[in-house]
Amino acid sequence: MHVLAINGSPRKTWNTATLLTKALEGAANRGATTELLHLYDLDYKGCTSCFACKLIDGPSNGRCVMQDELTPVLHRIEAQVDVLILGSPIYFGCMSGAMRSFLERLLFAPLVYSQPPRSIFPKTIKTAIIYTMNVTEELCQRIGYEAMFNATEASLAMAFGIETETLCCFDTYQFPDYTKVIMELMDPVHKAARRAEIFPEDCRRAFEMGVRLVGQEQAS
Repeated sequence: MHVLAINGSPRKTWNTATLLTKALEGAANRGATTELLHLYDLDYKGCTSCFACKLIDGPSNGRCVMQDELTPVLHRIEAQVDVLILGSPIYFGCMSGAMRSFLERLLFAPLVYSQPPRSIFPKTIKTAIIYTMNVTEELCQRIGYEAMFNATEASLAMAFGIETETLCCFDTYQFPDYTKVIMELMDPVHKAARRAEIFPEDCRRAFEMGVRLVGQEQAS
């Protein structure tokens, strides 16, 4: 069984990447092979609405026809991946642009415009998504992030045929040294304390997610 984690953050060693690594450790603990891929290492674009993936009996029906550095990743997901774990920070109330462009390419191609909509992706894949964000859980609920979380879950479930899950990491520690940035709104002492006290629990939950995802796949 192969588990692929996709990091949608430009940072390779910070909150999002750390949680993805912990999820992969959990998956490896159950015997899976694991891989972490950083989207910001790749040169690619989002969907260009060419609709080649929708042509009846077309050579690319159900698959993205675009050719760039994301193309082999999409091929590997179809051919090799059993569990897909996505991770993204929240920027301006949404996932990162890199993750959004990736999801456009991944999810639109197998979507069939029918009633109800359906997917022609050739297999089922267990999926999960991890979000990291500067806001508190209370503020996240108040400003309505849950609608975006639910929409992403629904899209992944429709594309890959299995219900997905979301893990949120709130009120994150953004900088190793708050004295070097203009950040008057945040309390560095509070942020550091939360990093020390709460983030280890988030890492534990990510590890358990990896264990659970592989366990569910093996049982299915």
